Amino acid sequence: MELHGKEELRGPVLHIVVVGFHHKKGCQVEYSYPPLLPQEGHDSNNLPEEWKYLPFLALPDGAHNYLEDTVYFHLPPLGGADMKCVYGVSCYRQIEAKSLKVRLADVTRETVQKSVCVLSRVPLYGLLQAKLQLITHAYFDEKDFSQISILKELYEHMNGSLRGTTLEGSQVFLGLSPRDLILHFRHKVLILFKLILLEKKVLFYVSPVNRLVGVLMTVLSLFPGMIEHGLADSSHYRTKSSVSEDVSLAEVEEFVSVSPPSRTSPDSSESDWETLDPSVLEEIPKDSETGGSGSGSCGVETPETFEPAPGIPITVQPQGLSSAGSGGQGVISQGLVSGLEEDLYGLPLAIFTKGYLCLPYMALQQHHLLSDVTVRGFVAGATNILFRQQRHLSDAIVEVEEAKIQIGDPELRKLLSLTTADLRFADYLVKHVTENREDVFLDGTGWEGGDEWIRAQFGLYVHSLLSSTLQEDAEKLLADWGAPFVSAWRITHNYRVWFSNKHPAMAEITPGHPFQGQYSAADLKLRFSHSVQNSERGKKIGAAVITTSRSVVQTGKAVGQSVGGALTSAKSAMSSWFSTLGQPAIVASPATSPEARSPSAT
Repeated sequence: MELHGKEELRGPVLHIVVVGFHHKKGCQVEYSYPPLLPQEGHDSNNLPEEWKYLPFLALPDGAHNYLEDTVYFHLPPLGGADMKCVYGVSCYRQIEAKSLKVRLADVTRETVQKSVCVLSRVPLYGLLQAKLQLITHAYFDEKDFSQISILKELYEHMNGSLRGTTLEGSQVFLGLSPRDLILHFRHKVLILFKLILLEKKVLFYVSPVNRLVGVLMTVLSLFPGMIEHGLADSSHYRTKSSVSEDVSLAEVEEFVSVSPPSRTSPDSSESDWETLDPSVLEEIPKDSETGGSGSGSCGVETPETFEPAPGIPITVQPQGLSSAGSGGQGVISQGLVSGLEEDLYGLPLAIFTKGYLCLPYMALQQHHLLSDVTVRGFVAGATNILFRQQRHLSDAIVEVEEAKIQIGDPELRKLLSLTTADLRFADYLVKHVTENREDVFLDGTGWEGGDEWIRAQFGLYVHSLLSSTLQEDAEKLLADWGAPFVSAWRITHNYRVWFSNKHPAMAEITPGHPFQGQYSAADLKLRFSHSVQNSERGKKIGAAVITTSRSVVQTGKAVGQSVGGALTSAKSAMSSWFSTLGQPAIVASPATSPEARSPSAT
């Protein structure tokens, strides 16, 4: 969709802002064009109340540890504005003070730290970053920060070059690589995807900020239409000083209320660990609308690649989307219920609405939002360890460096257990990404295993899931997605909003999991490998086997004792593991015992 109407006349860029670190005042705005407050000058340090956290977002915590960094952040809309999220991109740099041509009196430290940031109406993160980085380097190369003409030129240039820019196409995803995401997280990407569908409180943690926001936004780019149109309401929060200590019930309901369900959702049925019995997908309880056993492990290590067995129909190219593109975005219109700009399939899902926040980077000054009663959930990024230590404030903590998902609630871990069909899907993605296909991508013509291809697969996953929920007597279909997961998803705000409206284009979508099919020997291998590598006892097996192997090659009297002990250890580990094969394997939060947590996540 092209920028049009008043937005086109005003241009997509709202402000160019310089934020610096003052030795006495801390982070503060030093310059803005146009002025952030119309009645004040370009060099005013004052801010609108809604944007009081801007300095701490643009110049992130711990920035002094890096020579440069990039931040994506979201600001709430200003009162009287269009009531849409303001998208921020900031480029941070620090240089030695002695290198300055003009050294002002307030420069008292050995280094100077500043950020140049763009506040925009449109979520063109990578495109804005590419332009901003060039100007930031030029601004610093002047060695004279009083030379602000280059910043005014940046404002005019950006509004001139981006005016009329479409929000479809590869430029929206510039710098966001699902391929790299899968290489790092592998099958756990699907766990993150389902976690956000459930609207849980998800905190990403890693340094520096550019890596943090890159991973978080790349995960969101897997949701059809989410980056382009799904974040407009994602930053509707109130600053700490504007939140009354005694929030009324009416105010809370205003933020977190959801549309009444169109039908009563059944209670989530208990699901045992998916056994290795090939008939498991056929055993569906008759007394539950979405019952059935189909949950499996959703651990944190990599399974072996899945080789599809002959006879299993696997169709992973988007079906019925030819008129709307790989993301199903042909005709865009205002959603009657969600208020978002939707395509003919009702996408993007209204996840980031009604108090569910998307904050790619959170400053320490925003910590209170994690426990704010008007915030029903969030997908947020942080670099400060204090966020990670407050584990009770999040349902899941994603430790990006180790590619781990820390979840304390065993019930939530059960909901996120990957079914056999899910494992096939995730393994299919991993296989295509990890294959040696570099030569295909040299000329930029690669498709399978590329970024757009991966987004297309997740688009098909969502379309098929939605279509399956519309079918009557769909217990067997829904079992492939995980019956407990589907039951929990059906009572989320995003699903109820989607279900409350009709989407005729969904008739084009074939229901059923893209990787549905009979259990095979390949699934046995995949399930066994996945379970061994991702359960704690499975890891003990690996350690015991390594110990045994080392002992066997030794000689002498001590060898017998060592081998005997190692074999006993391996036998004990195997026996213990097989007896508890049904335990979910997402890493439990070490700070909170499962018994101490509520049986259902907030």
